[in-house]
Amino acid sequence: NPPYMGANGMGAKLSDFVKKNYPDTKSDMSTVCMEKTIAMCTDSGYMAMINIPVWMFLTSYEALRNNLFRDNSFINMLHLGRGVFGSDFGTTSFVISKKHIADYSAMFLRLYFKQGAVDSVDEKEKYFFERNNVFYNCQENFCSVPGSPVAYWLGNSTLIDFRDNDKVSPRFGTAKKGLSTGDNDRFLRLWTEVPFYECGIGLDKYKLPYRWIPLNKGGSFRKWYGNNEYVINWYDNGAEIKSFKGSVIRNPDYYFRKSITWTMLSASCFGVRLSEQGKIFEGAGPSLFANSDMEYYLLAVLCSKVGDYFIRILNPTININIGDVCNIPIIIDKKDLIESKAKELVKISKSDWDSFETSWDFRCHPLVTVRDSLAFGQFAEARHKKVASQLSECFREWESLSSYRFYRLKENEEELNRIFIDIYDLQGELTPEVDEQDVTVRKADLGRDIRSLISYAVGCMFGRYSLDCEGLAYAGGEWDASKYASFAADKDNIIPICDDEYFEDDIVGLFVKFVKTVYGADTLDENLKFIADALGGKGQPKDVIRNYFLSDFYSDHCKIYQKRPIYWLFDSGKKNGFKAL
Repeated sequence: NPPYMGANGMGAKLSDFVKKNYPDTKSDMSTVCMEKTIAMCTDSGYMAMINIPVWMFLTSYEALRNNLFRDNSFINMLHLGRGVFGSDFGTTSFVISKKHIADYSAMFLRLYFKQGAVDSVDEKEKYFFERNNVFYNCQENFCSVPGSPVAYWLGNSTLIDFRDNDKVSPRFGTAKKGLSTGDNDRFLRLWTEVPFYECGIGLDKYKLPYRWIPLNKGGSFRKWYGNNEYVINWYDNGAEIKSFKGSVIRNPDYYFRKSITWTMLSASCFGVRLSEQGKIFEGAGPSLFANSDMEYYLLAVLCSKVGDYFIRILNPTININIGDVCNIPIIIDKKDLIESKAKELVKISKSDWDSFETSWDFRCHPLVTVRDSLAFGQFAEARHKKVASQLSECFREWESLSSYRFYRLKENEEELNRIFIDIYDLQGELTPEVDEQDVTVRKADLGRDIRSLISYAVGCMFGRYSLDCEGLAYAGGEWDASKYASFAADKDNIIPICDDEYFEDDIVGLFVKFVKTVYGADTLDENLKFIADALGGKGQPKDVIRNYFLSDFYSDHCKIYQKRPIYWLFDSGKKNGFKAL
């Protein structure tokens, strides 16, 4: 059981010693001890060790692995995962012979099912005695995989996939790491924080007077399209950030190009998205720049279970680096069919992303205007019409559309999985089914969607949105009162939230007017009750809605905009004496 000490914990004397004498294992004392104990063995000796498994996969230990495969022989290994011997990094126990035995088939026993899962010791003991997770493999096979990871579970088909096919790079594209600002609080904003007329969206190169340029910055797990949230201060072609001492500008020749991006830090599935032209990219959102005829094919591979499978072989940690993506093997087959499905999935995901006001391409709330121009089965015709008078009917139609998107995306992802599993001959390794929790478009949710309707209504009260035009009506710049014929924006930009209707521009009064304007006077009472029921309160509908504005609206608003609110709350205190947006 060797000592565990990373390079940062070593004193100067020890650090200098291991750098000089153990350059292949210098990153941790536990790996230095691997090299040292093998050297201490007699020619026919063995070493046995419990260690953390970082040396099995990380690129910094590739030289160690290659030396082990060339000069020594793995006899057996228990890959324990987390939960045993107290290591947060997991543990692996192994026996290595000092002598190299050509084509020796070692035994590897994996005592967990899911990468990173914290299984109980009892479960691991059960796996051990049942021997369900035993793999026999020759260490020479590991060298077929780029980086030579100790990927002992790989079958013959996977090894052939790696050995016989071109990788993503250099033939089909190149992946690049993005810039580091050195001070994100200074140089980055959510796009909703800045005047929209200063945002240059969709540019092919930097142009004045745009100060803020869209930025790929990783984000939550999402596939196909989305996570368009941040902008970077790139005024005067990035003069300020370039002159900042802590910044690192990487690969500027690739800025503004169309790309495939992903979230570098990912504990779940591999979330890959198409990124339209006009963006800069950051270290947490690295980008693949594919050949123009391969964009959608590579996107489909990377978004599939096969892509995730290869990524987890190349790097089973939570960091997905550009080298891992570049080393995925590519087999081209059924290209037209695959690209057609990938394009449809991008459209579905974009349509979903743009249905919410945190998208800069948001046009109108889906419960206010039924609008979907994509050819989705029963929603085939392009529609842009005023909603029905009953909000419940509008919600049912939105529910039907969003459900169709969800299951259409799931169905197409599973079909792509089937195609790629067949192409790569991985029937014994993978199944095509996609868990609903891994589908990254949203179904309708009555509570959430009514709250977002209320948020949209408040936007109309302030003039951010208008019932007479699509998208942002005002987000900085010149005010144009002619945009608000159907529903006027508040004149003084202050909307009271009180326990009763003391002011003519009381927020509940304005909201009732909004509902009446959108859905008509005849169904007003019915629609207000539908809203109140969705909010979950008790009492008269207006009282429930008023209580929502008093108690919950602003906290919901801050969650939507990641604690960077569009509207600001004046609050006299806990007793709700006076509040105003």
